Amino acid sequence: MKRAVINRIWLAAFLVLVLIVRAHAQMDPLPSWNNGAAKKAIVEFVKTTTEKSSAKFVAPEARVAVFDQDGTLWVEHPMYSQVVYCLDRVPAVVKAKPDLANIEPFKTVLSGNREAMAKFTLPDLEMILAATLTGMSVDEFSAEANKWLASAKDPRWKRPYTELTYLPMQEVIKYMRANGYKTYIVTGGGQDFVRLYSDKVYGIPPEQVVGSAGGTNFVYDKSGKPMLMKLPKLLLNDDNAGKPEGIHLMIGRRPYAAFGNSIGDKEMLEYTQAGDGARLMMLVHHDDDKREYAYGAKSKVGTFPDTLMANCSSEPIIPVE
Repeated sequence: MKRAVINRIWLAAFLVLVLIVRAHAQMDPLPSWNNGAAKKAIVEFVKTTTEKSSAKFVAPEARVAVFDQDGTLWVEHPMYSQVVYCLDRVPAVVKAKPDLANIEPFKTVLSGNREAMAKFTLPDLEMILAATLTGMSVDEFSAEANKWLASAKDPRWKRPYTELTYLPMQEVIKYMRANGYKTYIVTGGGQDFVRLYSDKVYGIPPEQVVGSAGGTNFVYDKSGKPMLMKLPKLLLNDDNAGKPEGIHLMIGRRPYAAFGNSIGDKEMLEYTQAGDGARLMMLVHHDDDKREYAYGAKSKVGTFPDTLMANCSSEPIIPVE
């Protein structure tokens, strides 16, 4: 009898402990984050800008938070996911245009030599992107890209690319939205490409994606149905200075919070910082080669130069490691 009472006491104590742990988890909006300067800055910023009694209160309609995607919200190494998609599309393009088989850089892509492909110059990549992302209708592109996204898997992680997102950053997006912030993706990647999965993966609708955008041409198909054809014409290069330009063009409001991970996000963070009131600027620093990849100043993809780190030390921009 005495043992039964003791067991019930232990069970009750255990249940109370479980409830306390659950309550703490619910109270913590960023459970995947270490308790440090970065987490503290996010929580304090949200509190400062959303409490009506705060001198730095931000009206709900003005609450805008922008996020770079590649390297900030999901994995970008060893190669941008959209570039992988374009490389995978080359055989189909060459089949339609056989003359390309003996022309570089298409010849190298067909060889399957990834080491040689890693050495492609910017003009090489531009040729591949132009050949694989244009010359079709917007609907045809969406169908092809969706098919690839549903079947392609990262060679290291053996998972679909859309599953390789960073949980801590997903938590930030949800936390910002829960406090009245409208969240946008501002990416150097293709706008049409990212819009295909942004809602499903991040809860960010396609109209809140600002990316590099190509021109389109309004035409009619053989049956007389109107459609948009994708042209090899760049309208917006949404990288570096193009990011604040794209924000102005597509959003029309200066962000109060901006998250990036490379030198390509510098101008976006500076533009955010130049506004009045409380502002939050953060950079993801990749230093974990076991759970992801470690890279920085010497990387061709997601370059994080020493000068950028120096700016983080001298300016109120917080690196997230």
